[in-house]
Amino acid sequence: MAIWQDFKDKLGLGEKPALFLRPLKERDLQHVLRIEREMYDYPWSEDIFRDCLRVAYSNWALIKDEQFIGYAILSIAVGEAHILNICLDKQYTGQGLGRHFLAELLDMAKGKEAARIFLEVRQSNTVAINLYQTMGFKKIGQRKKYYQAADGREDAMVLSLEIADAER
Repeated sequence: MAIWQDFKDKLGLGEKPALFLRPLKERDLQHVLRIEREMYDYPWSEDIFRDCLRVAYSNWALIKDEQFIGYAILSIAVGEAHILNICLDKQYTGQGLGRHFLAELLDMAKGKEAARIFLEVRQSNTVAINLYQTMGFKKIGQRKKYYQAADGREDAMVLSLEIADAER
């Protein structure tokens, strides 16, 4: 309840919705790190997340039924946004929540006057690639040996979306 209360008070909102985004807080790092370590073989460190909060990226928590279920880190500047990290708790994947979360982030970036959004994704992450492509993202490049991998390094696909063209 405290999570919703902070957000509700700042925005003057009434009843708590079952699913909503709110700014990511330092107190959320325990949840972020648990999910990050569960979902990724090569997770970001706590220091990286602390830096994201410190430099005031657009940092978001996804809350469902008062539970912290996901997070996203975006950089938004000069008409462009870059999704640096987006992740859902494993028990909430495959339910359409990732699509909802991504759509909310696109709306948020558009509201901050970003016309285009970028991201990198592991070539082996076919579930994420499929989601991004169904949302209208297009491959615009490849970063060789971008991600750490068990057998050395893995390439990243660079995807982009004109936010005005985004399918919801």
